[in-house]
Amino acid sequence: MRLAVNLGYMGLSSSDDMLALAREADRLGYDSAWVAEAYGSDTVTFLSWIGATTQQIGLGSAVMQIPARTPAMTAMTAASLDHLSGGRFRLGLGVSGPQVSEGWHGVRFGKPLARTREYVEIVRKALARERVSYAGEHYALPLPDGPGKALKLTIAPTQDSLPIYLAAVGPKNLELTGEVADGWLAIFFSPEHSGEILGSISTGRQRAGQGSEDDPLRGFDIVPTVPVVVTDDIEAGAAAVAAYSALYIGGMGSKEKNFYNQLACRMGFEDEAARVQELFLAGQHRDAAEAVPFEFIDATALIGPAERIGARVTRYADAGVTTLGVSPFALTIEERLETLRVMSEIVPSTQPKATT
Repeated sequence: MRLAVNLGYMGLSSSDDMLALAREADRLGYDSAWVAEAYGSDTVTFLSWIGATTQQIGLGSAVMQIPARTPAMTAMTAASLDHLSGGRFRLGLGVSGPQVSEGWHGVRFGKPLARTREYVEIVRKALARERVSYAGEHYALPLPDGPGKALKLTIAPTQDSLPIYLAAVGPKNLELTGEVADGWLAIFFSPEHSGEILGSISTGRQRAGQGSEDDPLRGFDIVPTVPVVVTDDIEAGAAAVAAYSALYIGGMGSKEKNFYNQLACRMGFEDEAARVQELFLAGQHRDAAEAVPFEFIDATALIGPAERIGARVTRYADAGVTTLGVSPFALTIEERLETLRVMSEIVPSTQPKATT
């Protein structure tokens, strides 16, 4: 199991702190650094900056929002980042949610699975430097009634096969991820509740003839983002993660369409998830955080002293996680940097790189 660092986006951290974390993760031998976007800082600009100031660490978008860019623009950007970084880029994609898609980008959210499938197919064709001609329900290239013609990407990514990841939560999305992607970007991943989830991905892999007969997940990268709090006070550590959990369970999406709330329900926290959402949507954010059950936080985060984290981190490897995305939760940058160091000592496959 490899280690990655999830840097989030500006606002949750300052730009200086994000860069410091990326550089330290690079020095410690972390496999990759992932950057998010919502409706503030974008992932591409930050990854460019991080790539220019690091040497070996992989650069991942978690995610580039599908409604924000045409598939051709995404392919151009991915090829450029991969070329400039010497083959370090990993393309993470996601449809976002209806509030951001329709409220910020002005793109209808309907039929997200079909749109994602078409989007990935076009991106792959473009990155393979084929002439892009596509006739789908959501995308048509070239437009059939105009002067456009099928074009070919004029530059090539450094990697022969640039990996594509999808952020997915629901069962059908997970099947699609297994079918069309090279990896999965997970959130609120609980090893104890992962069997059905990974089963959905395996179904997609089998449908696409990927992996091996006895192990459909062979060669597939499973990358959960896991909040990590190194502390002797486990209750205080859980409280540090509670507001983050409440934001997603209670506020990411509408009351009727919140994928993270539905995930918590599938994990057995149906009553608690309903209460968290009720409080959050009523503007009672602190009460919503307090309503997140400790059991949910402890199942989806690594909290406690290094010894407890070390004993619990094996659950992820045993569940099939191939890259553990560390999201260091602490008030100061010094504490977050120390969290990266502690995790590099706990997960033995990560070894410090020599400084230059």
